[in-house]
Amino acid sequence: MKVPFFDLKPQSFALRKEIQSAIDEVFETQQFILGSQVDALQKRVAQYCQAVYAIGVASGSDALLLSLMALNIGPGDEVILPSFTFFATAGSVSHIGAIPVFVDIDPETYNIDPLKIEQKITTRTKAILPVHLFGQCADMDPILRIAESRGLHVIEDAAQALGSEYNPPSGPKGRRAGQMGDLGCFSFYPTKNLGAFGDAGMVVANDPHLAEKVRLLRVHGSQPKYYHRWVGVNSRLDTLQAAILLVKFKYLDDWTEARQNHAKKYKELFRDILTRVEGIKLPGVLHENRHIFNQYVIRVPKRDQLRKFLADEGIGTDIYYPLPLHLQECFSSLKYRRGDLPASEKASEETLALPIYPELQEDQQEMVVDRIKAFYRNPPPIPPLQ
Repeated sequence: MKVPFFDLKPQSFALRKEIQSAIDEVFETQQFILGSQVDALQKRVAQYCQAVYAIGVASGSDALLLSLMALNIGPGDEVILPSFTFFATAGSVSHIGAIPVFVDIDPETYNIDPLKIEQKITTRTKAILPVHLFGQCADMDPILRIAESRGLHVIEDAAQALGSEYNPPSGPKGRRAGQMGDLGCFSFYPTKNLGAFGDAGMVVANDPHLAEKVRLLRVHGSQPKYYHRWVGVNSRLDTLQAAILLVKFKYLDDWTEARQNHAKKYKELFRDILTRVEGIKLPGVLHENRHIFNQYVIRVPKRDQLRKFLADEGIGTDIYYPLPLHLQECFSSLKYRRGDLPASEKASEETLALPIYPELQEDQQEMVVDRIKAFYRNPPPIPPLQ
């Protein structure tokens, strides 16, 4: 038996007729740019995220870029964000000439540590950009308090967290990812809980002026056509992608529930090894958050050796992320050094993502955990340094 890290085929083939019908409908109308399906999807996403507005864009990366542009963040401004995240979070900041200011993470949830934020705020700080990593909301209330007290914007990178909920011990519960800050950014990359057949993204907002600005910036800042209020970009959500996502949206909560059930099963299967092997840690859940498990990431000793062993056994895994952003070559001019953000650096050395897509079978999960247990019963020797 082989266990792929992710397998799109079961989901796509099961919905093949529905999706083909949706594509045919777009073909009949020939409205390939900002057709009616885009508007319908925007309304569905806004409602689902408990937001007032949603604006479809070309990708999750563009959602971040357009959000920064809408808030007038530009050259020389500083944006505080975690170092342990996908590159687009910081890349979007750099693209507009602003400066990413990296902050360490909570080692249990991998999300930005609110206690580390205030010490990084300067007179040039304009925004905080928390990431809801792997499908769990960051600890937003302290972040929002800091932002309000210091006059800063908050942009939520919720690319991996559509439908995640924030449930702190005190204060309002059940708040959905993306609608707590000024703007929220989503990705519909194919491997997300709700995935398109290519790149696609969305920005959600509650402020009508911000929503309108993002809406115009995605079409070169034009209103009406050929008259430009701002210098924008071309970043429209394709009608075909919107049509596909509308079909899939009906199944989103079922797929998320399947991921959550897989996470429970992993916890059950791993129970005995946690007491026998030091250093294995399962995903931590903050408060009673609704975790949607876009990824199931564990910590393990001898991570790279284990990954090779699992690959040889036909089991797919991945590493999110092998090098934190503050140590990436492209950010060397910012003068960060190894040791500056120890929790992020340690996570990059120890974390391993296991298969958790909705169609994963129980016997496949059992094989994954069985092979991990086999590795730690008799781990291969560490090869000598060359």
